[in-house]
Amino acid sequence: MEKIIKPISGFLILLAGILLCGSAIYFIITGGVGKETPVPIFWVGLALELFGAFLFKGLSIVNPNQSTVCTFFGKYVGTVKANGLLFVNPFYKKQKISLRSNNFESTKLKVNDKMGNPIEIAAVIVWQVSNTYKAAFDVTDYDQYVKIQSESAVRHLATTCPYDEMEDSHAEITLRNGGEKVTALLETELNERLSAAGIIIMEARISHLAYAPEIAGAMLQRQQATAIVAARFKIVEGAVGMVELALEQLSKKDIVQLDEEKKAAMVSNLMVVLCGEKAATPVLNTGTLYQ
Repeated sequence: MEKIIKPISGFLILLAGILLCGSAIYFIITGGVGKETPVPIFWVGLALELFGAFLFKGLSIVNPNQSTVCTFFGKYVGTVKANGLLFVNPFYKKQKISLRSNNFESTKLKVNDKMGNPIEIAAVIVWQVSNTYKAAFDVTDYDQYVKIQSESAVRHLATTCPYDEMEDSHAEITLRNGGEKVTALLETELNERLSAAGIIIMEARISHLAYAPEIAGAMLQRQQATAIVAARFKIVEGAVGMVELALEQLSKKDIVQLDEEKKAAMVSNLMVVLCGEKAATPVLNTGTLYQ
């Protein structure tokens, strides 16, 4: 488990190390020149120099949103999350781990959706280290672990959902129109996969979604045909209502009496005018109703 340690400030140790090194240089220089006791003074200076270097080795700078994982001869000691110049045991081995948010965009993966259609999909993932112990010791390379597991999660999401409603009209969630539901599914699976490395997912969204090039043209034609059929259905539905209203108003206000044949002709003409793609060019009848 992660343990937080609070080391002492490193400024006093830095000052002490500078004084020791300065004294060591003085003793080494003067020890080599003196005639009475040159050897003891020289070795005192050398010892002070080594001790000063030993203190410098324990100094560590921890920037904001950074951490240092400390181990003592292979044993986990704790994690330093305090910021500034700090001093820890010089024998500790230190590993720096960033606690900042990281932005990662997966490569465009070519997979089959739930209905077996080849699609291209990619996602943008924002992640952060929450447990430094797991990130440092439970996986070999947590950054590479995030990339591989993220691509695996995106691939699995694509195989469990259809691309859109045209493929599966009974689907509750589709990749194209799923919106926040698809995002929630992706974030949940990523958190499950990456919890072993002490990683939390802050946000995950699909950044690219398209049919594979080999079927993109056919699917585009299918979408266009579906849209045309839906538009035609609305046009015909509206035209029938308008014709019904026209016949009802003509009959109600007793403007003209039409037999069944004339009603059929009128309905036919109105449907052509209302449902045609181009504006109709009427032929005006200046004679009687039956000419």
